[in-house]
Amino acid sequence: MNLQLRGKTALVTGASMGIGKAIARGLAAEGVTVCITARREPLLKELANEIVAGGGPEPRIAVVDIMDEDAPQRLAREALASLGQVDILINCAGGSRPLPIDAPEEKWVEAMTLNFTRVRQLSHALLPDMIKLGWGRIINITGKQEQERLNAAYSAKAGVHAWAKGLSKEVGKYGITVNSIPPRRIISEQILCNNPEPVRKEFAARHIPVGRFGQPKELACLAVFLSSPIAGYISGTVIPVDGGLRRYTF
Repeated sequence: MNLQLRGKTALVTGASMGIGKAIARGLAAEGVTVCITARREPLLKELANEIVAGGGPEPRIAVVDIMDEDAPQRLAREALASLGQVDILINCAGGSRPLPIDAPEEKWVEAMTLNFTRVRQLSHALLPDMIKLGWGRIINITGKQEQERLNAAYSAKAGVHAWAKGLSKEVGKYGITVNSIPPRRIISEQILCNNPEPVRKEFAARHIPVGRFGQPKELACLAVFLSSPIAGYISGTVIPVDGGLRRYTF
């Protein structure tokens, strides 16, 4: 299938590892020029070299800490300056934040800022140019809504889902789609650190219908598809990638 992505541009946050890295590689393989951003410059350079070695367009690199107060506006400016325009935004930067019920307020502010506020701010910073172009894709890598414990990131990701649904209704007339992908047990630095292989195998055998944890590229393929022109009638959705782990019927 020709995804009609060649010549498009994309900004991918959280691109140094895991899902963000896999999405950047997947987009580049389809001929998209990507601007990859994260805090760790060596890892971004390594990814850029891999993309070029694989025949993809040379990526742009933006070393930005998304938690900096001016990060969304600065990142939007850098991406627009280096790419000329941003057709696709992949909001992948984020992280789990389990908290006790007596956690100080600053812990909640940090979690909500990272997982919701920066996603909203960066998207809104790029929307005017997408509206002028009459085309755009915003894809948010979010998280589950089946609560196992108190985790500030869950609340933030639920906020992203609600915001993205509302935004999709506002920008659809401009040829812009907005979708969210909540991963579940996808292999990442955090999962490998906190879940040794025997733990992963036992959990997968008991809870995941396909019997294993997922690989980042298995989520990336959906993100790349949703980024494409042929996915233009899919908007305002929340599509889990979880090997059947999700327990809700709808």
